[in-house]
Order: sequence, then C-alpha cells, then structure tokens
Amino acid sequence: MAASRKKSSKSRRKSAAGTSAPGPLSVSRGPVAVQLAENEPFLANAIAQQGASRRLSFHVVDDDPIAAKMMTALIAQAGHTVKFSTSSLTALADILVQKPDVVIVDLMMPDVDGIELCAMLRAKPSTAAMKIVVVSAKTYEFDRKRALGTGADGFIQKPISAETFMSRVLRIVEDKIDLTFWGVRGTLPVAGGKSLRYGGNTSCVTLEFPTHQLFVFDAGTGIKNLSDHLLRQKRTRIEAKIFLSHPHWDHINALPFFVPLYLPGNDFEILGARHGDTTMRQIISAQMDGVYFPITFQEFGARVYFHDLDEEELMFGRIKVSTMLLSHPGRCLGYRIDYNGRSIGYVTDNELFLEGNPHHNAHYVAKLAKFVEGIDVLITDTTYTDQEYASKVGWGHSCIGEVVKLAHAAKVKNLYLFHHDPDQSDTAIDAKLETAESQLAKLRSKTRVVAPHEGLLLRL
Repeated sequence: MAASRKKSSKSRRKSAAGTSAPGPLSVSRGPVAVQLAENEPFLANAIAQQGASRRLSFHVVDDDPIAAKMMTALIAQAGHTVKFSTSSLTALADILVQKPDVVIVDLMMPDVDGIELCAMLRAKPSTAAMKIVVVSAKTYEFDRKRALGTGADGFIQKPISAETFMSRVLRIVEDKIDLTFWGVRGTLPVAGGKSLRYGGNTSCVTLEFPTHQLFVFDAGTGIKNLSDHLLRQKRTRIEAKIFLSHPHWDHINALPFFVPLYLPGNDFEILGARHGDTTMRQIISAQMDGVYFPITFQEFGARVYFHDLDEEELMFGRIKVSTMLLSHPGRCLGYRIDYNGRSIGYVTDNELFLEGNPHHNAHYVAKLAKFVEGIDVLITDTTYTDQEYASKVGWGHSCIGEVVKLAHAAKVKNLYLFHHDPDQSDTAIDAKLETAESQLAKLRSKTRVVAPHEGLLLRL
C-alpha cells in the first residue's frame, strides 16, 4: 500500500478528492450527502469493474432458476465466465469437472443444501481452497454462522441487488475490507459553501469485512449518512459494533438519529471507555433522557448491548481490535484493527504536545508510535495547523507538524488527515495537506498522506 512520494501536490489533491489513487482501490461516493445517494450504483459498478481486471470462473448453484439466471447474468456482465446448476445433486460433479475459482450456492435446496455442498467441497483436496459464497433469503444469525463455520468465505442475503451484488462478491473473493468516511470534521458540523468538497459532517468511519461484519467508529453527524445508506440498501438483521472514542458531543450526538437502532431484528454492541463510575450504557442513555432529546433510550427496537473498554485486545473472529488511552481530556480510546495482514488505526481525539512544552511526554509518544507502528492506514486527529496550535495548546488536539513526525517515526504507510477544525474551509484543508506533504518530503519519508472527504471509500 505504500506509494512513491514523487507525485506533485496537484496530483495528490486529486487522489484525495476521490479519483483512483495508488495503493488500495478508492472510489468516490461524492463529497456531500446528496452525491452519496446518487452515486451508490456507480460506486458498486466501479468496484466490480476494477475487480474484473482479473477474470474469474464461477459456478452458481440455486434451485430457483430466476435467481440462478439473474446471478449468472450479473457475473457475465462483469466480464467473468460462469455456469449454473439448478440441481444440487448434479452440481457437485459439474464443479469437480469445471474447477471454478468461485462457487455461489443457495442455502435452502432440496436433496443437498448449500451448507452440505460447502462441506463436501471443503472435504476434497482439489476444491478445498475454492472460494465459496452462500446466498440465502434466510436472515437468521444461526444460519449465517453455520455457513461460515462450515467453510463458506462469505454470506449474502437475498433478494439480490443488481447494483451491489458483484461488489459484495468480489469483496468476499478478494478478502477485502471496505473503509468508508461518513464524516471527517471535528467539534461542530459545518454547512455552506466552504465545506462542499470535504463535507461538513463530524466523525464517523466504518469498516465492513468480507464476512459481513460491520464496525462503526464514532457517532458524529456523519452517522446519519451511514444510516441513510443502510436504509437505501434495505438491509435487515443488521449486526454491527459501534466503537466510540469518547463521549464528547461531536462523537456521540448523532447516535439518536441512527435509524437502524429503532428497527427490531437488528443487533448492536456499543463499545467505549467508561468514565469513572459512569458506564457506557449510562453515558448513551443520559443524552436521551428526555431533557436533551425527545425520544428516550427505551424506544430502541434493536437489541443493544454495551461493553466498557480499557486498554486491551479483543478478538472478533479473525479480527483483532487493540485499544490505547489517548492524550485528551477525560478517557479517550484509540483503536487499532488487524485483519489478515492489514491494519487500520483510528486515533482521535489526541494531543501531541510540542517538545519543550512541560506537558510533552516522550514515553507516551513512544507508546503511541509503537501502537501504530507499520500500520497500513492511520486516521488521526490533525485539527490544527502548526500556527493555529500555538494559541490552542491544552485543548486536546494535534497540529500537522507533530502528527507528521509521529507517522514518519512509526513507519505509517498511509496517513489520513481527520477531525478538521470547524473554522477551516476546504481550501484550508488543502493547505494542511500541502503542509503535510512538504514536511514528509523534507524527512524523505515513505509515508503517503491523504485528506479524505466525506463519502470516500477505500477497498483494502
């Protein structure tokens, strides 16, 4: 994912603004909410076309001929070769002859169901490494876990969406993570002409894994974009984990506007640091106690669980999440996510004091550098320019210069500037990006820097 730093600033700003950039596949959904909605079919098709640069062979097994023909047509349209069977009894013999790269199999079929077929393929040496995707109209978590436990690489819920089907299949086949920025500002959302390119919403980032696990980081106003996105996809039985860095308003105040929390059948775990005797459950319910918000916590229709975190490591299947307490008023957590050789850091809010300041803590800086060492993507607090920071020391946020030094020292591959001050226009963010590029160039650093905009998606 590392990329040469010989590109001009102009070309770097283009990649930050959403055209394809070196390293992970990136496709823009547009810098503002309306473009997010309008460009979703384009997004899925663009990702599918990028994936089609490697031509794959597929075999579809579904006893519903309409569904089988629809999936076959979508696969062929994306440039791949495909065959299909409507009988699970004859499918196994056909697959053993064809030896496709990918088998897509329906769960509910007479004679041999999709999970049984998956187990048969995994048991044979010639097909043990084959990619298998289970599709089903059944929305029960039990069936999804059973399919994955039998050896399926992914699970896609019916009805099939023509706009997103190939994108989801390729993410499973290529074992990719989708990283999306739903809000990149800090402190307050920003409206008007000065925020059209980077967007005006506050902190919210998601990771979606090949196994359909959804991680949400912070619930600033950007989570409303995420909510709209999930509703447009007509997703049901959503299971997600919401990791909160800390409970300052710009990181939690849009959680009550996240519509999936009110829908029965969804399942959410909200994780974050407790504050003294105040638990994460109490923190979230307090902002919806009827005084600050007209709808109370009891109106949630989804199952909602809470998990108080400290500095620790957690495993969610093959995904490791590590936490670290950050330099910010109160208890604030940074997160590092490691999955199959890829790593993403979400480190905000955080203040790196200048050397010479009495509050500078060399031990803390070294610990943080170790926490993000060699990371593929570091999304971190770069609220201030170096000049702005001089009058805002002790406010809990970092300036560009100190973040650049950290990223270089820790051998970060890709640095993403995040949590911009609400007084900064798009042009000011461009200037911060240029400053970071210039400082990294002086250090002869291999770190690549990007200023992501609202709606940017990266496939890692």
